[in-house]
Amino acid sequence: MAAHAEISLGDFSVLVESKDIKNIHLSVYPPDGAVRVAAPTHLPLKTIRAYVLSRYQWIQKQRKTIQAQERESPRDFCERESHYLWGKRHLLTLTRRPGKADLQWRAGKIEILTPSPENQARNEKILDRWLRSQLNAKTEKLVAHWTPKIGVSCERFFIQKMKTKWGSASPSRSSIRLNFELVKKPPVCLEYLVVHELIHFLEPTHNERFQTLLNHHLPDWRQRRKTLNELPVRHEKWKY
Repeated sequence: MAAHAEISLGDFSVLVESKDIKNIHLSVYPPDGAVRVAAPTHLPLKTIRAYVLSRYQWIQKQRKTIQAQERESPRDFCERESHYLWGKRHLLTLTRRPGKADLQWRAGKIEILTPSPENQARNEKILDRWLRSQLNAKTEKLVAHWTPKIGVSCERFFIQKMKTKWGSASPSRSSIRLNFELVKKPPVCLEYLVVHELIHFLEPTHNERFQTLLNHHLPDWRQRRKTLNELPVRHEKWKY
């Protein structure tokens, strides 16, 4: 089981996770620039702190870029509000109709047919459920396409509203997890995350071998990552 600790560097703190790995891995996560370190279990905290301090300028640069990222405005799930699907803007329309609620999608428009269009919480649930079905369907196809190419087996994938990551991999469980927000981003971003996490089945860290594998299977992954990280993020104040 991984052990956790925290290093304070004044204007930000670093969450340290000790794991059974060979090298230190440092990451800065959207949307607020949370800093995390995965480190070998044998390394003392003072050594990890020294490493983090040696990367201080890089960390600050990454945090500044992430914190300057555009934020989505709050959503009220009301008539003619903008919502995004696969990177494209859609207008939400609400139609009062008796019986079971339904959703219809056509170019540039998402229509919710419901007996209570004024019920914003209900509208949100209807839209979220539909978006999740879209993300599930596309992810299933991508996993089926990429697992034989990469040479791995993925038994399950999960869609979650994740707080600090776009995705994660559990090689021992043959599963990956993906952030629900990916359904709002261009499809190339989802494909990048699927490939990224599947390659973690072969290499758990982001070392040179990992990048070589990613370069081989998805040569434009850096541009895809850049696109993903430059797009607006949710308006909520995420907790870590």
